[in-house]
Amino acid sequence: MRIIENENVLVTEDSELQTKYTGASALMDALVEAGISCVFANLGSDHPAIIEYWAQATRDNKEIPDIIICPHEFVAISAAHGYAQVSGKPQAVFVHVDCGTQNLGGGIHNAAVGKVPVLIFAGASPYTQEGELKGSRNEFIHWLQDVSDQRGIVREYVKYDNELRTGKNIKQIVHRALQIAQSEPKGPVYLMAAREVLEEEVSPVNLNIKAWGSVSPSAVHPDKIAEIGNALLDSKKPLIVTSYLGRNKEAVGELVKLAEALAIPIIESAPNYLNFPADHPLHLGYQWNTPSQNPILADADLILILDSDVPWIPMINKPSETCKIFYIDEDPLKERVPLWYIPSDSFIKADSLTALQQLNGWLVNANIDKKSIEKRFKEFSKIHTNQRKEWRKQETLLDEDTITPAFLLASLRELIDDDTIILNEAITNYENVCRHLGRNEPGTYFGSGASSLGWHGGAAIGAKLAAPDKTVISLTGDGTYIFSNPTPVHWVSKKYNAPFLTIVFNNKGWGAPRMSTLGVHPNGVANQTDHFWVNFDPTVEYAKVAEAAGGAIAKKVQKPSELKDVLKQGLQIVKSGQSVVIDVSIPQVSEQEL
Repeated sequence: MRIIENENVLVTEDSELQTKYTGASALMDALVEAGISCVFANLGSDHPAIIEYWAQATRDNKEIPDIIICPHEFVAISAAHGYAQVSGKPQAVFVHVDCGTQNLGGGIHNAAVGKVPVLIFAGASPYTQEGELKGSRNEFIHWLQDVSDQRGIVREYVKYDNELRTGKNIKQIVHRALQIAQSEPKGPVYLMAAREVLEEEVSPVNLNIKAWGSVSPSAVHPDKIAEIGNALLDSKKPLIVTSYLGRNKEAVGELVKLAEALAIPIIESAPNYLNFPADHPLHLGYQWNTPSQNPILADADLILILDSDVPWIPMINKPSETCKIFYIDEDPLKERVPLWYIPSDSFIKADSLTALQQLNGWLVNANIDKKSIEKRFKEFSKIHTNQRKEWRKQETLLDEDTITPAFLLASLRELIDDDTIILNEAITNYENVCRHLGRNEPGTYFGSGASSLGWHGGAAIGAKLAAPDKTVISLTGDGTYIFSNPTPVHWVSKKYNAPFLTIVFNNKGWGAPRMSTLGVHPNGVANQTDHFWVNFDPTVEYAKVAEAAGGAIAKKVQKPSELKDVLKQGLQIVKSGQSVVIDVSIPQVSEQEL
C-alpha cells in the first residue's frame, strides 16, 4: 500500500480523500451544465454524499454552483424564486427529506402560482438498514422519516416530480426536470433520492445539453392574428389588461409599440411584474380587490387580456356584456384552478411576446385611421394626467403627526433611481406602492404572484445575488414581515453579502382579514364593535430582530418630519454594503384597543 503525502496529512491510495464519481457528483455536474448559479440549501442526514462532493470539489477547484446555506427552507425557496425572477434563470433548492419539504411551506405555492422555475431536491430515508449499501441507515431518525409518498407532499404544486433510483441516469432526469420547469407555463419541479443512490459509484455521462432545451414559445395562428387585428381596428374603446407580461422584459417594449400604434390604454390587474411604464400617457392605473366598478373597464367595447390570472373580479368589477374579449396566455384556461371562468370570444394559448410581435407585424400593412387614433390618444392621456394629479394629492399630509402610506412612498420615490429593484409585499398597500412609486423600467418591480406571505425576505436575497450592482428594496407589512422569518433572512443576507433595504408598513396588525370581513359584512357586528382579532399589541421591535440576527441597521420612524432623512440614510448604508430595516408607523388597522 503506497503512502502519499498530501500537505500535512498522510493518506493511502484507497483513502476517501481520493475523488470518486458518485450519484452526488452526477447531480452537481448536471446543475452546472444547466447553468444553475446557486443552490439554496438546508442540509440534513440525507446529504452526506453531497457534502462530501462539495468538499472534494472545493479541494480540487472544480466548478460547482454557489452554495447558499439557508437556516429555513421557506427562505431558501423564496430566495431561489427572487433570483429566478430577476435573472430569468431557474435556481436549485436542497432540503431535508419530508420534514424539509414540508418546511418549504407556502413558498412552493408561490413559485407554482407565480409561474417561477425552481428545482427542488430532497433526500429520502435510506432504503437499506443492515449495511448492504453505502449510505445505509445508521441513525434512529431514518425510520421516523420514512414516509410512503414524500413526493405527494408537493405534487399539487409542482409540474414534475420523480425519484432518482440510480446514479446512472441522474443527469438525464435532472435535465428533464429543468426542461419541464422552464417550459411555459413555468413552475417548480421536485426530485428526491435516498442516500444509497447518491453514494453509488458510477461512470460520468456526457450529454448534449442542447437536446434538453425548453419548449419554444408558441405563436398565434395567422388567421386569428388577423381577426384580433381587425377587431382592434374596428374598436372605438379598446383596452388591454395584463398582470405578468413583464416577466419577459422584451414584451414590455412590444406592448408599448402596440398601445401607441392604436392608442389602446393599459390597466394592470394585480401585477407582479412591471408590464407597462407607469408614466406612459396610456397607462390608466391598477386594480386589485377593487371595491367598485372601474369605468374604463366598463366602457370598453373590446378587451385584449395578455398574461393575467385574474383580469377583474366579476362580482364587483367587470366589462359590459357586449364587450368583445380575446384572452392570450400560455395557460388561458387556468387548467389547475378548479373554479375559474372568464367568458371570452377566444382563448388563445400563446406566448405574449410572440403574439405581440405578430400583431405589430400585421399592423404594418393595416389601414389605420390616424386621426381617430390621435384623438383617442389625447382623450386617454387626459385621463392619465388627471389620475396622476389625484394620486399626487393623496401624498399631501393632512395631519403633521401621521405618516400615510402615500406620503411614505412619495418620499421614497424622490430618493431612488430607475434601476432600483422594488419587491412589493405590502398587501393592503399593494396598490399604493404601484401608484406612488410609479416604476417605468422593465425588471425593476416584482411581487410573488401568489398569496403565501413572507416571500419578500428571501426574495430580496435572491434578487441581490442575481443583480449585485442594483439597490434592492423590500416593502412589507408588519404581519408579512413576521412571516418572512427575518432571523434566517438577515443571517443569510449578512453571510453572503446581499444587503437590501426593508421598509415595514407598520399598522400594528393584519389589515387584510379586517378588509375581508368588511367586504362580506360591511354593517356587521365586527364593524360595529371594531372587534376583528387582528391587532398586534404589544408591538414587536421588528428592526431589532434583523439587527440581532444579521447586523442590520435598525431604524424606527413615527413622525413625518423624520422620514425622509431616515430613508436617505438607510439607502446610503445599504449601498455601502449593510442591510437596513426601517420600521415606519402608519395609521393602525384599528384605533380601538381589543
